[in-house]
Amino acid sequence: MTGPEAATLNYADDDSHVGIQAGVVHGDVTIYSTPPTASPTERFEIGVRLLDGGQPGKAREVIGEAVMAGLTGNRVCFHWQLALVSGRAWNEMPEADAAALRQAPSFCRLSSGDAWADGAKTVLRLMDATAQPTTDLRPLLKDFDNLAEPQRGMILRHLELFLEGPLKNEVWDRALDEAREEQMADNRSERVWKYFHPTPVAPRFLPVRPRVIPAGTRSRAVCGGVVLAGAALNLGYLLLRDLQVLTLLVYALGIGGGFWAVHAGTQWHYLTERLHAKDREFRPPREFPSRASPSGFAGKVDHRFDHYFARYVPRNASRPAWLNGTAAIRKSLRDEMVEVYREQRTSVEQIAWLIRYRVSEVRRQWENGTLWDYRHDLAVPLSTKAATLLGLAALASGTVWAVAGAAWTAPVNAVVSALLALVAGVVAVRARMLIVTETRRYAADDAEQHRIEEGCWAAFERWKCKLADKPTDPEMAIWLDRDRKVLLSDALRHYGLTMSDVIAHAFIEAPGSPTRRARVPQGPPRYTRYRLLLFLLTKDGVRQLTADLDFERGTFHNRARTNYRYEAVAAVRVRQADDGDHSFELALVNGELVKAEMLTPAMEELQVDETLATVSETALDAAGLSHTLHVMEGIAAEGKLWIEQERRRRPGR
Repeated sequence: MTGPEAATLNYADDDSHVGIQAGVVHGDVTIYSTPPTASPTERFEIGVRLLDGGQPGKAREVIGEAVMAGLTGNRVCFHWQLALVSGRAWNEMPEADAAALRQAPSFCRLSSGDAWADGAKTVLRLMDATAQPTTDLRPLLKDFDNLAEPQRGMILRHLELFLEGPLKNEVWDRALDEAREEQMADNRSERVWKYFHPTPVAPRFLPVRPRVIPAGTRSRAVCGGVVLAGAALNLGYLLLRDLQVLTLLVYALGIGGGFWAVHAGTQWHYLTERLHAKDREFRPPREFPSRASPSGFAGKVDHRFDHYFARYVPRNASRPAWLNGTAAIRKSLRDEMVEVYREQRTSVEQIAWLIRYRVSEVRRQWENGTLWDYRHDLAVPLSTKAATLLGLAALASGTVWAVAGAAWTAPVNAVVSALLALVAGVVAVRARMLIVTETRRYAADDAEQHRIEEGCWAAFERWKCKLADKPTDPEMAIWLDRDRKVLLSDALRHYGLTMSDVIAHAFIEAPGSPTRRARVPQGPPRYTRYRLLLFLLTKDGVRQLTADLDFERGTFHNRARTNYRYEAVAAVRVRQADDGDHSFELALVNGELVKAEMLTPAMEELQVDETLATVSETALDAAGLSHTLHVMEGIAAEGKLWIEQERRRRPGR
């Protein structure tokens, strides 16, 4: 054996769990869901999507049900044939499936005249050529090359493991050419990342706090105003009765000053109260509340806000200054998000766009200096203060002069009127200030909320538009299949092998680290990074290649190779944990252990009609684990003899 010293080669060990973010489930996508009342045609279409999505085992089951229910046709025949052979070699096919493959044309009433019929007939001819190595391949390959799409591409994809002999090389060369040419097709590098973002939910907002003006406040304003007006008129009547014209004019000027003082003073009061409220909103809390549970919704919202505030540091600020200066804003935004979305069965991934936008808006305001503009906007102008003070001075002077003038003829009446005017004025003015301040507070909050809502809705539409061309799960499966072919080609080139030199090959797909995970209901998890293990069985032994796949870019990194004889394989096993996770383990006689973790979604990611068992089965089907186990368990049990035993066990099909 060549390679590292004996050790455990864990290609997705326990630490990899740390590098996997919470999975996204596209719950609005139902391409793989089979309703109990589905018709044969509906079942067939679901089976076609399963086949395109790289789930051959489930596709065989669903398409087979449609065929057994009496569905026929050229398209049905072609897809059933591919489902029967996809993901497995000829020696893995049960007798019943082998018979179904041969009988498919008659059972599905295959007729001539369209591309589906041509594809179905080509599949049969390829089967015959595999069974008869002396067949002249030139006419077959010519007809194969003339096949229309998508039939030709589907055959190249699904018959990779099934063919043997010289035909294997010919079809492989064509499959590899197609994989290299189309590996990054359909704008892959600009679209893959979108698959790992859920369909966003619309923005929600806390309602603006309504105006709260108690009935008693309104009553005090009205009653105080009536009493004040009566007392002021009575005092003016006394002056008019005594024909004190000059004093009456001074009194009138004082009343005018009073009105001006009330108007300016109300503005002063509103601006002061508004400034204090804003300061409380922006002031860092004295004590931070205990953090919510990290696994709960509130805890995940905490994490996202912490992440984006730490990431979106303004250009003109240090990180500590930015985080300290926005602590109160961060808490306010966080509390709002938790409040409006907690009871809506919304995942934090669905509102990540909104959190990101709100944080970016805070950063934008910080950078352009408008975050603290409220201090300038709510500062009380000197003119307002001067108007208030001068108006009060005029009111006091005019009132004192008027009371002194009226007291010459009616001292008791004048003093009582003045006292009533003073008390009623204080009550009425204070009530009026409360009413005006609350009314203007509501109007300002409503205008600010409207501005925020407009920005959030615009950001929501931009994000939806950006995700509009999110790839489908079958597209993700096709891209991954092409990546596997490219990696297989690199391995063949490195070892100087042709495809026909390879007796069998098998892949193990494990999540890389760090990575993100996403899937559709009833579909396998897809990752932004994979750890791929490739086993090549040749006459000289097993060649093992491992590589990290950056799925967005379609590039491979951190390759490692090792070789060992068939006799060096001691055991192959798959362990299943209680949470549904599977681990593939290959033990060598020298004590080395090759291990790969295949993770299943967390409980909170399961949809209504899913269980950990069904999701795990789907993931293993898409990863081709059954084929890998068939190959590697055979080697572990029989060594090199397994190859000859498999050839002898091949039935005459």
